[in-house]
Amino acid sequence: MGEGKSDSDRRIGRRALLIGGAAAAAGTALLAREELERLYWRLPGVHKARVEGAVDFRGARWVAASEANFRWADRPDDYDVDMVVVHVTQGDLGSAVKAFEDPGHKAAAHYIVGRDGRVTQMVRELDVAYHAGNRSYNERSVGIEHEGFVDRPRDFTDAMYAASARLAAAVCRRYGIPVDREHIIGHVEVPGTDHTDPGEHWDWDRYLRLVARAHTAATA
Repeated sequence: MGEGKSDSDRRIGRRALLIGGAAAAAGTALLAREELERLYWRLPGVHKARVEGAVDFRGARWVAASEANFRWADRPDDYDVDMVVVHVTQGDLGSAVKAFEDPGHKAAAHYIVGRDGRVTQMVRELDVAYHAGNRSYNERSVGIEHEGFVDRPRDFTDAMYAASARLAAAVCRRYGIPVDREHIIGHVEVPGTDHTDPGEHWDWDRYLRLVARAHTAATA
């Protein structure tokens, strides 16, 4: 399960500062006004409007994570998205949902995939979820949790692999992410993490084949 202690601030991001500098250098009131209008919601206490209950993956159930567990953003306009991070909850679906709803948890992933293949979305892909324990990786990735325990291979069901693969393929299509192990990684591979998920029982070869198949089928 993700952790985001190092990514809890809500300062205006690097992209916003660069845009502001470009607007000033251009010396045009129109450009400056347009950029300020686009970025006003990044000021403290303001965030870009969201459609209540909207999901990014068709068929997903929406349950909102606590605002303490993610950062409002406008990806990919302010942060490029080029990675999917695979997690395991180390618990059942209900306990993971409760944890991400808890402001004291300080972490959440964008999605949770259940053993039965049902997908729950808790953070919009627009926003930066605190799931990887690394600020840069949080900003550039979508986090997918999987219900179960790393030491119980039976938790990784056919339905889970299939649903997660469709979800990962949809994310990869949306942001032009290559379907390979450099861009679809485990939490254990994030620099600085002390997590081991998804663990030795996660079948990466199978998962990447399924993601590639779903990706190809959607673009055919």
